[in-house]
Amino acid sequence: MIDLSKYNNSWYNPGSKIKIILWMIFSYLFFTTNFPFPNKIKTLILRRFGATIKDGVVIKPNVRIKYPWFLTIGYNSWIGEDVWIDNLCDVTIGDNCCISQGAMLLTGNHDYKSETFDLIIKEITLEDGCWVGAKSVVCPSITLHKNSILTVGSIATSNLIESSIYQGNPATFKKYRLKG
Repeated sequence: MIDLSKYNNSWYNPGSKIKIILWMIFSYLFFTTNFPFPNKIKTLILRRFGATIKDGVVIKPNVRIKYPWFLTIGYNSWIGEDVWIDNLCDVTIGDNCCISQGAMLLTGNHDYKSETFDLIIKEITLEDGCWVGAKSVVCPSITLHKNSILTVGSIATSNLIESSIYQGNPATFKKYRLKG
């Protein structure tokens, strides 16, 4: 049985409280809003908070990023409306990736077998050319290998092989992606 009164994640320290509070303010003002602030402003803010953001990145309105200092985004990648990057640890998004509307990248989970419901965090990597479909979920410790696609509404609970298309819950291999 789980006893949440015993839950303790005091070992987890993502950064100073001041940094986190400042990020919450900037995030609220510039990212989790419907106002379409220019991408140059958004990328500048993310870089100031420690993110590694390459040129040509597009970040649409209403994007939630937990901790930008754990975020790397490659050249010409696109982050759609209502995306949630819940990066308690590193999330790496390669070049020319598309994270579609409402998708979630989740680096954290809990150990449901433990009475104390311990926090578990693991990195996520999206290699170059990946596409995460709208309303899809990428779970902790997952890698989407180069040019793979996670289709709309699917949940990646295992790694996606290169140049492949996965669909469902849990997402399973459907076919190889056609070379264009």
